[in-house]
Amino acid sequence: MTTFVDRVELHVAAGSGGHGCASVHREKFKPLGGPDGGNGGRGGDVILVVDQSVTTLLDYHHSPHRKATAGRPGEGGNRSGKDGEDLVLPVPDGTVVLDKQGNVLADLVGQGTTFIAAQGGRGGLGNAALASARRKAPGFALLGVPGDLRDVVLELKTVADVALVGYPSAGKSSLISVLSAAKPKIADYPFTTLVPNLGVVTAGATVYTIADVPGLIPGASQGKGLGLEFLRHVERCSVLVHVLDTATLESDRDPVSDLDVIEAELREYGAGLENRPRLVVLNKIDVPDGQDLAEMVRPELEARGYRVFEVSAVAHRGLKELSFALAELVGGARAAKPKEEATRIVIRPKAVDDSGFTVVREDVDGEPLFRVRGEKPERWVRQTDFNNDEAVGYLADRLSRLGVEDQLMKAGARSGDGVAIGPEDNAVVFDWEPTMMAGAEMLGRRGEDHRMEAPRPATQRRRDKQAERDEADKAYDDFKPF
Repeated sequence: MTTFVDRVELHVAAGSGGHGCASVHREKFKPLGGPDGGNGGRGGDVILVVDQSVTTLLDYHHSPHRKATAGRPGEGGNRSGKDGEDLVLPVPDGTVVLDKQGNVLADLVGQGTTFIAAQGGRGGLGNAALASARRKAPGFALLGVPGDLRDVVLELKTVADVALVGYPSAGKSSLISVLSAAKPKIADYPFTTLVPNLGVVTAGATVYTIADVPGLIPGASQGKGLGLEFLRHVERCSVLVHVLDTATLESDRDPVSDLDVIEAELREYGAGLENRPRLVVLNKIDVPDGQDLAEMVRPELEARGYRVFEVSAVAHRGLKELSFALAELVGGARAAKPKEEATRIVIRPKAVDDSGFTVVREDVDGEPLFRVRGEKPERWVRQTDFNNDEAVGYLADRLSRLGVEDQLMKAGARSGDGVAIGPEDNAVVFDWEPTMMAGAEMLGRRGEDHRMEAPRPATQRRRDKQAERDEADKAYDDFKPF
């Protein structure tokens, strides 16, 4: 049964905002109580938090669908709905969050580091919050905004100072078991290690972590064997240790050729691994042939510029020298690392000429279609109850105040042209009628807007009203006594 998972696809859904409430206060002897509908609650977020007690993504492998709770709707009596609870998902230290295209969204390193994977939706305003001097008794409320739906990929990259790399059965697990208190599985067959093992080593005043990365073989950087699955665990390590087997039973292998193969795979994988400080460990010198082979290849490796250590994990030979040499390299890497500064708060004010939306003309089947994109217009559309004429009129007023109508005119839109607000796959499309702005409280029953009943543009209605006045004035003049 799988106990270690370092890559999963997670489907997260934030909570939707609760709907606002349209209510009128009712009390004996108070016939005009006014609107008292409360606001809807905010939907819960889905938050990833680094928890160092978590070492695997196994839980999300078995349960990849996670959803936060929705906000409660508002109620009468000015009672707001309860906010949805945030869903906090613990992840291991070193988890990288990517989108489906492979773009990095967050690199979660350090206890308590957080990332909002899905944002909860806003709650809708109740009619009490929508009341104004011009709209004293709104007969509608705003709908809650749906929460984000997102598919993210979680990749775990081990956070360690030193990485042991080498062929399968080179003795990496044995080495980490004697250098630290780690207890990895050790056996005399290839690919014994199927998951990275971490250990903590103390050398003098320096304490560092060491990782045993599963064995690499030729073609690992292209995914052969376990290569791509675990090469990413080497990315964060500041020091690399080549563990070379001096007692291999394979006739076509020797320590120098093994080193060349692993170096080629590290260069092919990239991520700056070819520039990391490194040293070479000639392991298994407790075997007579291993000692002889180590003495033969050591001069050639040193001529290449490597620091070489002859060790035996079984006989505990050469371990102290190796441990202190690694501590020296780790200390140098830590000293060379730029100091982390406190996060600076960057304020980016909105540009003076930024309207917050765009209007683009498209041609669909030979007919013009004007598409409006922007955070505010799209959110306002999602919050509108299109079964309520007054709510639709309120949306028209908001769009007009934002300047959408002016931009449509500048883009060449005419009465009756199609206007789409939102992306292609989820847009609200309607026939545009200009000058829908309301100058005062809409008369009529609550929930209705007489502008929605008129098929003619407002400009035409004004011309008709002026014509009626002119006709009335002419009739008065005709019957005026002399």
